[in-house]
Amino acid sequence: MEPPDAPAQARGAPRLLLLAVVLAAHPDAQAEVRLSVPPLVEVMRGKSVILDCTPTGTHDHYMLEWFLTDRSGARPRLASAEMQGSELQVTMHDTRGRSPPYQLDSQGRLVLAEAQVGDERDYVCVVRAGAAGTAEATARLSVFAKPEATEVSPNKGTLSVMEDSAQEIATCNSRNGNPAPKITWYRNGQRLEVPVEMNPEGYMTSRTVREASGLLSLTSTLYLRLRKDDRDASFHCAAHYSLPEGRHGRLDSPTFHLTLHYPTEHVQFWVGSPSTPAGWVREGDTVQLLCRGDGSPSPEYTLFRLQDEQEEVLNVNLEGNLTLEGVTRGQSGTYGCRVEDYDAADDVQLSKTLELRVAYLDPLELSERKVLSLPLNSSAVVNCSVHGLPTPALRWTKDSTPLGDGPMLSLSSITFDSNGTYVCEASLPTVPVLSRTQNFTLLVQGSPELKTAEIEPKADGSWREGDEVTLICSARGHPDPKLSWSQLGGSPAEPIPGRQGWVSSSLTLKVTSALSRDGISCEASNPHGNKRHVFHFGTVSPQTSQAGVAVMAVAVSVGLLLLVVAVFYCMRRKGGPCCRQRREKGAPDLLGSGACPWAQADISIRSPVL
Repeated sequence: MEPPDAPAQARGAPRLLLLAVVLAAHPDAQAEVRLSVPPLVEVMRGKSVILDCTPTGTHDHYMLEWFLTDRSGARPRLASAEMQGSELQVTMHDTRGRSPPYQLDSQGRLVLAEAQVGDERDYVCVVRAGAAGTAEATARLSVFAKPEATEVSPNKGTLSVMEDSAQEIATCNSRNGNPAPKITWYRNGQRLEVPVEMNPEGYMTSRTVREASGLLSLTSTLYLRLRKDDRDASFHCAAHYSLPEGRHGRLDSPTFHLTLHYPTEHVQFWVGSPSTPAGWVREGDTVQLLCRGDGSPSPEYTLFRLQDEQEEVLNVNLEGNLTLEGVTRGQSGTYGCRVEDYDAADDVQLSKTLELRVAYLDPLELSERKVLSLPLNSSAVVNCSVHGLPTPALRWTKDSTPLGDGPMLSLSSITFDSNGTYVCEASLPTVPVLSRTQNFTLLVQGSPELKTAEIEPKADGSWREGDEVTLICSARGHPDPKLSWSQLGGSPAEPIPGRQGWVSSSLTLKVTSALSRDGISCEASNPHGNKRHVFHFGTVSPQTSQAGVAVMAVAVSVGLLLLVVAVFYCMRRKGGPCCRQRREKGAPDLLGSGACPWAQADISIRSPVL
């Protein structure tokens, strides 16, 4: 097939040959007229384009003409221009009904505004320069148009993979482009290499239509023989189009999936949520049994229970689900699912079964009552029993401290420390979220146990009369003991924080010699007995010396006060007998007749009472 510009090339070859002969025969051929015309001009649709035709050399007078080569081969003249001196006189002859019309600019170039597809022609420029001769050149115009967005119309029906020939998959459209685009097909992003000839495995057909605008539209239809793997495949098409300067573009359609019909090949049947890794479900839970066949469209499912080798049909649906609300231990057993697919191969197993195992745990039972009272230093055995499936594990704890595993709890040599709450916990190792507990409280009966805060010795080794001391006495037992003191003033017994079963009382008093001799006793008692403790203080020193010093200090203070009063009195009676008598020694006591009062004060100071 010849290229589109083959006729122009064929016409141009003799001219080039003739030009070569003329140049060889005439050494002064450089005076002949020559043209500079681009052989190919490319433009996007709607853009303006200018076709240049420039004579080389200097010519005072020449005639330039533009011709259009139409499809019949005729060459109607579009425009002409005549060079007169330095001006070019332009004349338009035939615009061929083009809108906007052809134009010739002041340099003799042909102007095409808003290029259309119909402008794709050969445009011939002819220059006649008298004695310099005549020259002719052809410019081919190519107009490019980007097509609209690529559209795809997939087959909306259900396509069977059991067909042994290719079926229509989809139709792809690329409209209003120039030149005509090319369409390719893709599956999962990979290009499909399909022939254009009919083939059982797949092929495609194409049809190109020229629109009234002169643009080209391409339609491509894909046919494939489908496989089951195509059920999740993603298909699309793409239009490839050309642009000026050898560039290309691509417009992809949206992706689509097919609806396929294929028979069941595998069936799965399992316990949905909730279930443990070991396959157990808890009694009371809502349990789902799920059945799925891989056929399409979804087949019908029959769900049943096997009892004595007989099928008890429980449900028939298209979803393959069976819900058991509040499942009980009696619903343990064998369940089955059957897929009703008559297109499946004979060797395909369409039925599956499973074992539903319901785990349960009954309330625990203890061999003792909720409250167990035992005497001090006695022994006991408590049993914890439970029924469950799978076999439960038992564990004993007290205050969250493990005591041992198994159903039996042995208590020996019971003390008051044995008091507390004992818990038996049953759990299912294979069903971690299923457990139960039962507990009892142990009360140890016995006479009180007494503890005291011993008296700390004084730094100098002895107590003194009047020292203050606080005594503390603590006890425990059952029933709760009462605390009493040998002297009044003890505080009521109160529980000790953080020490279960213990109560405490305190007594604050002053140390005396009698306490040093007899001591202070604290006694704890309950119906089972009593315990007594005596606090001793050791040696208690008297406070006599300290009392004498205090009396002397008081006497000195009183004497100083009397002296101040006497001085004040003397100053008020300036020059009186009182002041004169102060100088006399051994004066008789004449206070009643105006004697100085300080004489008696002096006597008091010298004779303190000890």
